[in-house]
Amino acid sequence: MLLIPAIDLKDGRCVRLRQGDLDDATVFSDDPAAMATQWLDAGARRLHLVDLNGAVAGKPRNSGAIRAILDAVADDMPVQIGGGIRDLDTIEQYLDAGLSYVIIGTAAVKDPGFLRDACSAFPGNIIVGLDARDGKVATDGWSKLTRHDVLDMAAKFEDYGCEAIIYTDIGRDGMLSGVNIDATVKLARRVNIPIFASGGVTDLRDIEALCAVEDEGVEGAILGRSLYEGTLDFAAAQDRADELGAA
Repeated sequence: MLLIPAIDLKDGRCVRLRQGDLDDATVFSDDPAAMATQWLDAGARRLHLVDLNGAVAGKPRNSGAIRAILDAVADDMPVQIGGGIRDLDTIEQYLDAGLSYVIIGTAAVKDPGFLRDACSAFPGNIIVGLDARDGKVATDGWSKLTRHDVLDMAAKFEDYGCEAIIYTDIGRDGMLSGVNIDATVKLARRVNIPIFASGGVTDLRDIEALCAVEDEGVEGAILGRSLYEGTLDFAAAQDRADELGAA
């Protein structure tokens, strides 16, 4: 089970949101590169970045912080990013800069042709972020709930050739209310590519619950507020996940 610390970037700082609300942001660090190094030192094997300003603007907005993070840790672990990725040029620039994976969310739902082209042009580097509430896909920073069924969308995106899917239960993200195991497993059973759980992971019990369904295709989890508010210790969580995986 791969546990991935998240760094959400807003105005060059490391923040966390509650249910995606940009107006409900808690600042955890003014030095995202130092935060990235902290997670590397704690044993992280991958890092997850979100350009929150970019998600709103539709193009990268935290380039300085992203570059500093890559300079600090990209030689030692893969780094993935999402937020505001709307064209192939942006993907190419990110990969050339040292990012290993690019996450496409809203654009994948609104413009499937773009996702198809991205998967074709950059095979192995494209991850889809699927955000859902009650089985329906949400877009535009979770402000719009579509009629698209998340399971059907996942199957279609797998056919396009995406590397993995990050599934976020938007009703739980940033709320420390526990991960939605049932919905995550349903999605993992529908496709043959890795699923990464996101939203609601709170403590070691959630890690243990995710490890129990790893064989279903749930290969990892994105960890955010639980790390920053101290309800979950990253090193202990990854050690526990490794222990259960070896059992």
